[in-house]
Amino acid sequence: MVMGRENFRDSEEEKWQNSPSTSTSTAAPLIRQTQLKPRSTDDRCSLQLIFWMTSWYLCSLITLFMNKIILSSEGGNKYVLGITQMIMTAVLGAAKVYGPSALGAILGTRPAPNSSELTRSLGTSSTFWRDMLFVGIMRGLTVLFGLISLANVAVSFTETIKSSAPFFTVIFSQLILQQSTSWQVNISLVPVMAGLALCSATELSFNTIGFLAAVANNVVDCVQNVFSKHLLKSTSPVQLQFYTSAAAAILQLPVLLYTLAPELQSASIPTHIWTMILIDSVFYHLQSVTAYCTMNLLSPVSQSVANTVKRALLIFLSIIWFGNDITFLSGVGMITVIFGVFAYNHCRLRYPAPIATDKSLLPR
Repeated sequence: MVMGRENFRDSEEEKWQNSPSTSTSTAAPLIRQTQLKPRSTDDRCSLQLIFWMTSWYLCSLITLFMNKIILSSEGGNKYVLGITQMIMTAVLGAAKVYGPSALGAILGTRPAPNSSELTRSLGTSSTFWRDMLFVGIMRGLTVLFGLISLANVAVSFTETIKSSAPFFTVIFSQLILQQSTSWQVNISLVPVMAGLALCSATELSFNTIGFLAAVANNVVDCVQNVFSKHLLKSTSPVQLQFYTSAAAAILQLPVLLYTLAPELQSASIPTHIWTMILIDSVFYHLQSVTAYCTMNLLSPVSQSVANTVKRALLIFLSIIWFGNDITFLSGVGMITVIFGVFAYNHCRLRYPAPIATDKSLLPR
């Protein structure tokens, strides 16, 4: 009797599942849900990308223009500006990383973190501190070389030199990552270097120190971006910028105290310059965080394209804002560099390396 009831129930369930009304009424909503869910996820990712990229562009613009005004118009010191940017980034990063736990412990809403929690937050990898120290050194050198370049040449020329980063990208991808590139990618670098040479030869504000500092900035930035992209696999963007900024600030502090001790003791830096430096340092911190967040949402090629668009926008706006005098050939050189970078990005995507090693963590 029990077996009969079970067979009857099974047959009724099978009829219900195979009935047209059930299949159309239940399957359709499920299909719609599976179709709508990825779309909503894509929309949310697109909004996040637009927000972080717009913030990155805006913070980069404000930081670059304020750097130039402080160094050229106000006569600020590049070493003071560089160390202040690193310290501000480290302090704000520490507030973001450890602030919620510390505030919760003070208010009694959560217990104070024990040693195991702190160790877990600092990273369990045996190479964690070594990697952070290395990237911190690279960050400090990038800031220093960039400020030296801005202090000696026009903003547009500095950004044009930085736009030639794909040339150094290919070199370091072969040296560090042992990654070869196709001949199409190598050919696309010709207009980049030709445009840079034309721009350098005809630039009215050309200065050897500024030029070499911008080139050194490119080299160090390429190496830094390789390791930063790798570290983002196991570290959040906020943690990465905090630890590397703290390392850079600690390494720069002895140099600052040695070279600027008399100036700091005499308090010869005016108050309004300190105010500008502090505001600039806050935007530098925001630029750092938004750059890492954008990097975390984009592929290397897409990040490179976005960075190229940002460079072109900064070059155009800096010429208008600062009223830089440029020759016709210099303008042609700038356009050639930007065109070459776009061609490079296209060739990287369309013509990958003959032997693909998907370890590519190329800089942007």
